[in-house]
Amino acid sequence: MSTRNAGDANARAGHPGDVGRRVEHRREQLGLTREEAATRARMDPGFLEYLESQPTAIQLDSLTRLAGALETSVRYLLGGGLDTPPGRTGPTAHPELAELDPSECWAKLSPGGIGRVALSTPDGPMALPVNYRVLDGTVLYRTAEDSVLARVAGHRVAFEVDQLDEALSTGWSILLTGTAEQVTGPEAVQRFEKRADPHPWAGGHRDTWIRIRPTSVTGRVIRTIDPPPPV
Repeated sequence: MSTRNAGDANARAGHPGDVGRRVEHRREQLGLTREEAATRARMDPGFLEYLESQPTAIQLDSLTRLAGALETSVRYLLGGGLDTPPGRTGPTAHPELAELDPSECWAKLSPGGIGRVALSTPDGPMALPVNYRVLDGTVLYRTAEDSVLARVAGHRVAFEVDQLDEALSTGWSILLTGTAEQVTGPEAVQRFEKRADPHPWAGGHRDTWIRIRPTSVTGRVIRTIDPPPPV
């Protein structure tokens, strides 16, 4: 990028406030306060707060420092690569593939988000994305009454969630298998709405509640390990 102002690139990323939303999302992923992130990036906390809440241009050198502070890339903060599959970067120098125990899997799943339901259909296997929440050791999602995702009730399915860090070439993947069931009881639905409503991104009338009771929970993580000491 030849200019020292990232405003044009910011606009190309979508809405001019997209950079601020990505900054906030990444900061919260790392568990950093605004003050901590601003200190890392050597910038005023007030400016960081403004960036996260208002569409604004940002100097490229400031954006570069901010990307380093948030352990990601300028490309990620600008929304680059959103139309391409994730994971196009090379492996880290010292990767380690490890198994996650069930408690670690549930800890990663518990905030809710987006996962994929894998199911069998007359036309073959399918994997469809859903917004989900976790409650009482089960996975909940809402869908339309006549959808494929509603017709899984009474059948065994798989449910998969993953997370990738493009900048560090690390990530994790969790797979649940179990039986899906439709929940229709008014008291149960009311409880779900209060405590675990997934609010589907797709919008529309999605009032059919499906719960997956897992019988198997497995997961794996790719992380970076320290290189062995020189001999």
